[in-house]
Amino acid sequence: MDPLTDVLGLLDLRTAQFARLEAEEPWAVGFSGYRHIKFGAVLQGTCRVVVAGLPEPVTLAEGDCYLIGHGRAYELSGGRAVPAVPSTTVFAQYTEGSTVRIGAARDAVVVGCGFDLDEANAAVLVDVLPPLVHVGAGASTADAIRAALEMLRAETDAPGLGTPFVTERLAHVLLVHLLRAHVEERGAAGGVWLTALADRRIGAALAAMHDMPAHRWTVAELAAKAGMSRSQFAARFTESVGVPPLEYLLGWRIRSAARDLRTGDRTVAAIAARWGYGSESSFSHAFKRVMGSSPGRYRETLRDRGDHRGAHRGEE
Repeated sequence: MDPLTDVLGLLDLRTAQFARLEAEEPWAVGFSGYRHIKFGAVLQGTCRVVVAGLPEPVTLAEGDCYLIGHGRAYELSGGRAVPAVPSTTVFAQYTEGSTVRIGAARDAVVVGCGFDLDEANAAVLVDVLPPLVHVGAGASTADAIRAALEMLRAETDAPGLGTPFVTERLAHVLLVHLLRAHVEERGAAGGVWLTALADRRIGAALAAMHDMPAHRWTVAELAAKAGMSRSQFAARFTESVGVPPLEYLLGWRIRSAARDLRTGDRTVAAIAARWGYGSESSFSHAFKRVMGSSPGRYRETLRDRGDHRGAHRGEE
């Protein structure tokens, strides 16, 4: 199991309503922060994106894609500067599969959607992304992105049977390609697990942990997977990922176990054994350290509020 696939599976990735905007210059739309990740792509023309907290606007060209995280508000605009209209006003009459138009001309065509993640684990991805991930049309993954964008353009130009299903899948494909491009651009110096995948040796150790998370890994065993000495590996892993190897493994095990508590009826003892703990008490101690409560209390809290998935849909 490669770590990115494993993480995306844990996050129970879902897309919120897909939208298409056609705008005549000048135009500007302000968007409130989306709770997890907002994806967008420019299918035609150019526009600017201004993200709250970032000093300068970024120009987006045709074929460019972007991700905005951390719940940051942002603004899209084109042409000369004009006051931004709130997105709630612009999209007030939007229905699935329709196109929102500002003016008569199509100076810019932008599509986008939100990604909702499992609430209990959203930080695993959201917290390792910068406020804005911008992948230009000339990125190394450009061919794959271009092909997906052409399909996306066709589906949103003339929606047909199954279009929401198709656009959701295309959005997932584009998300993976954007994350790949981000890893390649940032390299292994990002200090988080995602960019550490760019380091072949550290990536091998991460893959081993994700492939056999219940195994009682030692730092020496993981160093052997990476082809490094124990001390070199421990230092390089901590620098690349931001936490020591066994701390990363602990966090991943417990978050995976928490998903079992939310989505099934296995006993706490059975879940503890599944994730490599010899006793329920040792599992409970580790679980409380990571999640802030005991496994039993964690499950009871979810049941009390009728939430077995630990996630909620975001607002449009």
